[in-house]
Amino acid sequence: MNPSPSLELSYPVEGNDFATAGEAATRIKRMLKQIGIDPETTRRVAIVAYEAEMNIIIHATRGILKLRVLPGVIEVRAEDIGPGIPDIPLAMQEGYSTAPEHIREMGFGAGMGLPNMKRFSDEFWIESQVGKGTKVAARIYYDGSSDRGG
Repeated sequence: MNPSPSLELSYPVEGNDFATAGEAATRIKRMLKQIGIDPETTRRVAIVAYEAEMNIIIHATRGILKLRVLPGVIEVRAEDIGPGIPDIPLAMQEGYSTAPEHIREMGFGAGMGLPNMKRFSDEFWIESQVGKGTKVAARIYYDGSSDRGG
């Protein structure tokens, strides 16, 4: 039997909308603090959420960022409609980026998004279909069973 979620939120994210970049992750961080999630877990979730949000803004047409807070675990999911990732192992390498030059000139697209999402998660999944989009999911445990976190 699966426990029902204690909290579930979703945030639409528009591609190329740098004016609102980071807003969803900031809201998530604020909400986690309000419900009493410990600072280290909150930091890790905020990093994962921010990187997922920025990947949608940089690479996709649009997407959605979802958060589920369950007893002992927080799940962050992002789904987008975009070009997809043709080579996931390559995309997971630190410093690899397909972001265009104008994005890099703004200080984004350094090729650390996916590696950071994996680094700050206890569990991480990614699937992508070229020409359709990408789905990522991360779990961060907050019941003391994790020794990960950067």
